[in-house]
Amino acid sequence: MWEEKDNKLYKKFQFKDFTEAFAFMTRVAFEAEKMNHHPEWKNVWNTVEVWLSTHDAGDVVTERDKKLASKIDQIKP
Repeated sequence: MWEEKDNKLYKKFQFKDFTEAFAFMTRVAFEAEKMNHHPEWKNVWNTVEVWLSTHDAGDVVTERDKKLASKIDQIKP
């Protein structure tokens, strides 16, 4: 479940290994690029953390963030 904190949507994803985590990030990157809406994220081995906010709206959560969060949830195996 996505958490809203500090004017951002946040979620942590865990995978079997680095390869799965990186593949997930690659798929997210393609969706984000289509939307021209790019996440702030961090990857350490099998863990990917994602923060979403809309910079153009003053770094707050908007419908664009919620839409990208939904697309990201559909990518997660």
